[in-house]
Amino acid sequence: MHPKDYAIFLKSPTERCFSKEASEKDYITITEQLGRKPRGLLEISFRMHDETPAVIKTSPMIDAKIPFPTLYYLTHPSLVYACSKLEADGYMLYLNGLLTADSELREKYETAHKLYILSRDNVLKVPELANFSAGGMPNRVKCLHSLVAHSLAAGKGVQVIGDIVSEQIWCAFAF
Repeated sequence: MHPKDYAIFLKSPTERCFSKEASEKDYITITEQLGRKPRGLLEISFRMHDETPAVIKTSPMIDAKIPFPTLYYLTHPSLVYACSKLEADGYMLYLNGLLTADSELREKYETAHKLYILSRDNVLKVPELANFSAGGMPNRVKCLHSLVAHSLAAGKGVQVIGDIVSEQIWCAFAF
C-alpha cells in the first residue's frame, strides 16, 4: 500500500484518538512502521482513526545509558511520508520565515520548547538533554516529523508550528 493510501484514516487535528497503553498488536505494528523494534517505548500518545499508533512517547534514556531527546516520535507511514514530502519541498523555509516575521508566533514556539522539556523531564530528567528539545525549537524549524508528533501528542494550541504543519497535511489529504 502506498503511504498516501493511509490518508483515509487521518482524522482532523481537532478529532483526537488516544489510548496510552500499547498492546502486543501495537508493538508489532510499531515495529513494522519503524522497520525495527521500538526502544524506550512508554506509551502511544496519538492514534489514527482506525486506532493504529501514530505517535509514541519514548524514554529520554534508552537502555539506561543513551540520552534520547525525542520524547514524541512520529511512526505512522502516512504522516511520516507527508512530513518528508513537505521537508523535501522546502516547507521549512516558509515556516522559518513565519518565525522571523511574527514575534507572537516566535513566543508561542519558545513556550512549546519549554513545555516539551518539562514534559520530558517529568518522565526522566537527563542532564545531557538540558535545554534541548526537538525539531529545531526554540529558534528555527528543523524537523517537521518531531513537531507534528509533539502537536498530535500535546493537542492543538501547544506546538504552534506542528499545528500549522498538521493542518497542511490534513488539507492535502482531504477529499
